[in-house]
Amino acid sequence: MRFGWAQALVVGVMLVASPVARAEGPASVSKLAAQLSPAVVNIGTTRMLGGGGMPFPEAPEGSPLNEMFDELNPNEGQGPEAMREARSLGSGFIIAADGTIVTNNHVVEGADEILVFLTDGTRLTAKLVGADPKADLAVLKVEAGRDLPFVEMGDSDVAQVGDWVMAIGNPFGLGGSVTLGIVSARNRDINAGPYDDFIQTDAAINQGNSGGPLFDMDGKVVGINTAIIARGGSGLGIGFAVPVNLARPVVMQLAEFGETRRGWLGVGIQDVTQEIADSLGRPNTHGAMVVDVTRTGPAEGVVEEGDIILGFNGRDIIRMRDLPRYVAETAVGEKVTVTVLRQGAEVTLDITLGRLEVGEQIVAAAQTPEVVPPAAEDAPAGPVALKEMLGLDVGPIDDAAREAFQIAETQTGVVITEVTEGTDASRQGLLSGLVISEVNQQKVTSVAELTEKVDAAKEAGRPAVLFKVTDPAGTSRFVAIKLIQ
Repeated sequence: MRFGWAQALVVGVMLVASPVARAEGPASVSKLAAQLSPAVVNIGTTRMLGGGGMPFPEAPEGSPLNEMFDELNPNEGQGPEAMREARSLGSGFIIAADGTIVTNNHVVEGADEILVFLTDGTRLTAKLVGADPKADLAVLKVEAGRDLPFVEMGDSDVAQVGDWVMAIGNPFGLGGSVTLGIVSARNRDINAGPYDDFIQTDAAINQGNSGGPLFDMDGKVVGINTAIIARGGSGLGIGFAVPVNLARPVVMQLAEFGETRRGWLGVGIQDVTQEIADSLGRPNTHGAMVVDVTRTGPAEGVVEEGDIILGFNGRDIIRMRDLPRYVAETAVGEKVTVTVLRQGAEVTLDITLGRLEVGEQIVAAAQTPEVVPPAAEDAPAGPVALKEMLGLDVGPIDDAAREAFQIAETQTGVVITEVTEGTDASRQGLLSGLVISEVNQQKVTSVAELTEKVDAAKEAGRPAVLFKVTDPAGTSRFVAIKLIQ
């Protein structure tokens, strides 16, 4: 009896102590770090800044003391206009044996001299091949007279939250440092640029790590370390890296052309808010709403204002900011398919992309200074029922309204004449002088038409009404206004 109990206990202990199959972190990354570190470089830059000299007294003109004062002047006669030298440090990594190096744009921006330091102590002067502030990337080139060790770019799309990653860089100018952590999050938007889609990691990244590589456990680059969240000058253990899949086409273009050549669709877009989704009876806020189509742009005559772009070349648009990134990653001149929601139906369109850099020049040339509308006085009011439903009054666009609110001759619709404080219309930024040209994606040219469509939305049980509004400068946007119940 006693033996049986002891046997059962031993069996029980063995069962508890038996190994459980589970994923574990690497026991050591020493071999991987030794293999990859020679391809990671330290970058030092210098730039000359004006106005750094110390003021120094001047002797009267013709005074025999002038020569002595010049000799004593610490600015060597340059006075308060003397230049001073500013230095900065960062990281980078070699992607080809010929000395092609990737780093951040902010590491080398404005530099008069760029020096690259290899792990073997070699110091090389680097040439800036090209830089892109939008993605914060730059490509450098050094001539070493020999093949240099390099690393390969991997696939950042397969880096999942929880995967181990390793950062190598030059924090605080200390030289090559290795840190280990995991992918903490994906698709982070930290308002650093138009194509934010950062990998977040807890692998220690500090000042000086910028431009260095973030490796997966296969030794492939999955990100370029770019930013940290800091308070009081100290990092808080949260770092961000540009995904290599986003960086790769930019790097290749910079290396080949010295500049970027991004695709361009030629539309202005905004988020599909929950209020807009409710006003259109949409089950979610997916997509990007088109607020304007650039004249002479690729989408002119194909995409319409008010369309909601749901897909681009087979990729779903979940958030508005997905679209600019997908378009920018696509080659100039490529024919793409764009799926839009138009009047409640999905439509597939074919568009040949233009070049973003050219499109930006077109848009800038078409912009006009913003005009602030004057305060309205004695403007004709809309029906009382409209004010009770929406918290605003409207009037027709007649000669008096065009003069009072500086409305263009070509603009049609109705003009807002008053907005009640504290209503959703007020909170959404509607003001007197804005023109409403569409209600629920249908054009309106009179107060009666607008009121009819608002009534129809209320009878259909819609919680909000979607307006297209335009300011005196010609800038349009869509805004959903909750109906007052």
